[in-house]
Amino acid sequence: MDDALSTPKYKRALLKLSGESFAGQEGFGIDPRVVASMARQIADAKDMGVELGIVVGGGNIIRGLSASAQGTDRTTADYMGMLATVINALALQNALEKEGVQTRVQTAIWMQELAEPYIRRRAMRHFEKGRVVIFAGGTGNPYFSTDTSAALRALEMNAECILKGTRVDGVYDSDPLVNPEAKMFTSLSYIEVLNRGLKVMDSTAVSLCMDNRLPIVVFNLKAGNVVRVLAGEEVGTLVHADGDI
Repeated sequence: MDDALSTPKYKRALLKLSGESFAGQEGFGIDPRVVASMARQIADAKDMGVELGIVVGGGNIIRGLSASAQGTDRTTADYMGMLATVINALALQNALEKEGVQTRVQTAIWMQELAEPYIRRRAMRHFEKGRVVIFAGGTGNPYFSTDTSAALRALEMNAECILKGTRVDGVYDSDPLVNPEAKMFTSLSYIEVLNRGLKVMDSTAVSLCMDNRLPIVVFNLKAGNVVRVLAGEEVGTLVHADGDI
């Protein structure tokens, strides 16, 4: 690893991985090559000495809102989405262990045959022992997204930032996959994100970060970028409190 990247800016971080990122170009399901690439980046982050928690989404399998729009009861649909996050968490755990990274999956929904229940003190102990903790099952409650779960777990774990890996390079004023003229922001305040209705994280998650001055870095999940962000390079878009940069 490059010496310039060997000293982390953040000592403990929460990485949010969308369910869609697990699907790669397929758009649905799990692409093992993509998951293996994620695992290598996470292993590199661990080699820097960063304590890392991960929250995974489930949109590559089912999205609660989409299922609800198609007629499924919203509460039921959200629970189905939470179960999908556990599938992704187990896939990522398997890939990380192949990279030699000690990993624990904790889920907000009790399923002791597959994962530990989410217990904050136990998660903190895993960090102290050098393990990566994957948080699945969302918050365990319907009507809350995995973005909100990421903000909640980051605050509970005393993380210094949220890293949100995406398929685009940062936050834009419109969808860059649709509009080639879309403009990317290098930094934004929380209130700008909320006032403009920008698609960073949902408004509940952004408000939670704003209330606790927890920075969010939105960046492209392509190879090497996790380490670059953790090293403090200007990658993607930084969402922050006014006056914090």
